[in-house]
Amino acid sequence: MVRNQAAGPSFGVNTSSHPDEIPALVFADSRGNIIDYPELSMAGAAAMEIRPLRPEELIPLPPGSELFILPGRLPVGIDPLTGQPAPLAENPYDGAAGIQAVAAFMAPAHTAIYTAAFVKAQDSVPLLPLFAYTAVGWYQGKFWVAALRSDADRRQDYDQFDQDTIRQMTRQALETGRNNRLIRHLGHCCLVYGCPAARNYFLHRWEAPLPTSPACNASCLGCISLQPSGCCPATQERIDFVPSVEEIVEIGVEHLLRAENAVISFGQGCEGEPLLQADTIEAAIRAIRRRTPAGTVNLNTNGSRPDAVGRLADAGLDSIRISMNSARRDFHHRYYRPRGFDFVDVLESISAMKARGRFVSLNYFILPGFTDDPAEFEALCNLIDQRKPDLIQLRNLNMDPHWYLQGVDFVPSGAPLGITRWLASLRRRFPGLGFGYFNPALGKRG
Repeated sequence: MVRNQAAGPSFGVNTSSHPDEIPALVFADSRGNIIDYPELSMAGAAAMEIRPLRPEELIPLPPGSELFILPGRLPVGIDPLTGQPAPLAENPYDGAAGIQAVAAFMAPAHTAIYTAAFVKAQDSVPLLPLFAYTAVGWYQGKFWVAALRSDADRRQDYDQFDQDTIRQMTRQALETGRNNRLIRHLGHCCLVYGCPAARNYFLHRWEAPLPTSPACNASCLGCISLQPSGCCPATQERIDFVPSVEEIVEIGVEHLLRAENAVISFGQGCEGEPLLQADTIEAAIRAIRRRTPAGTVNLNTNGSRPDAVGRLADAGLDSIRISMNSARRDFHHRYYRPRGFDFVDVLESISAMKARGRFVSLNYFILPGFTDDPAEFEALCNLIDQRKPDLIQLRNLNMDPHWYLQGVDFVPSGAPLGITRWLASLRRRFPGLGFGYFNPALGKRG
């Protein structure tokens, strides 16, 4: 029996390895102790379907991951005698100690194959915060998750960050850049929220964020920077000003000239929709490119304004990442709840970049059971055939899975393919399509 374990035991392990057997179910008691129960094997969920797992679908919990307790939810394992799902309704070691399901929130560059298996203890339970909830179990002294490493890039790996160095370099930059509001905003993101992109900016490396927009033209169910009162809280504060062109250029030019594999990215989790500030961003890109052709200028966006995308590409935008929960219009609209744009505009934004020879990624939110639904798979294949994106970023959907499925009114079209089969099928069908997690550094422009 294991108590009070966290991500630490897996530090330094080879995350490409798999267990010899299926790990045991884990649960939490009312005091927050995390305990294993070998009488049941861990299970995974694909939408509302609970499934047994295979060893090749499991990797050690990545360093830097966290374990979450899921209030009001009972863990579900697999009975090894019957092979069937078995909810654990009470603590088998101490009936008075309470019982709650447990999930893993994985470190960046890892994608869930299955979400945590649980059932609600009663009809009304609090919504889970805006994180991803991956199935986790315990075997031979460490935690294991139903996941895969989706990008070899180590730019946000746990061992790439030394907190003392981060604090020192951030405070130094805040002092020298005290008149730049955007630097101060990123300092807050770095020191308060631990944002990996902000950390890397202050460490002068890799991808740096350039948030610009306090406003948005969508009302996403899972928006991480703004939620209505009474809902689950947003995970971070949204920027409350539009930075000036000069403030953006100061950060962008320095980073592109100084950082290795430099990327600067408009459109971050701490803002609304950057295309609403297209005039400011266009002027900033032109000013940056007058100073240097180095590195990659990227935009993360909902793709709502293809005309603005075209203007930014003409100004010097190298790449775009368009976020998308679904390749089907109805599900896209139910999640994004767009104001003043349609799914066809999102598709046209892809085409606007491709027509100019620029790089397009889809930030395709992964939720096992929904993403690999047969009808969703075919819709994505049709989109890839018609619009020719260059890369699919396999980002986990950060949202209570039951809330999401209810919010988009999801009805399965058939048995889910399974994320590993889904990914293998895409690779075979589109051999030139890339898969990863991060915005790639494209190198110097010609």
